[in-house]
Formats: sequence, structure tokens, C-alpha cells
Amino acid sequence: MPEQIMNIGDNADILLLVSLLGEEVLREVLAQAQAGQFNERSWAYWHYRLGLPCEEPIPPLPVRSFE
Repeated sequence: MPEQIMNIGDNADILLLVSLLGEEVLREVLAQAQAGQFNERSWAYWHYRLGLPCEEPIPPLPVRSFE
């Protein structure tokens, strides 16, 4: 699961993940993220690392909905 590596992986893990999957796939992972998959630090890092978003501030973390 790329979400786990994106959230808790070290630099070597990140470099391997990007080389294997590519940035476009990782952008999709962020776009489809569910609540609890990323911590605040990783969420911010990946948005900046992948050039997202174009405007400030970064989008809030996904939250659970009990509907």
C-alpha cells in the first residue's frame, strides 16, 4: 500500500516508491486518501513534494463521516 510508505517511510523508501510508481500515481493516492491514512506532517510533505496544491494553504486532511 503506497499510503503506508508515504506516511511512515524513510527517504530510501520514498525514493524507491517514486521511482516505481511515478508522481502521477502518488497524486492519485493523495486525491483518494481516506481519513487516518496520513498524519499532518506526511500530508503536508506530499502536497509540497508533488507540487500540490497551486494555492495556499494545503487542503485539510480527510475526515471520517458518520452519515
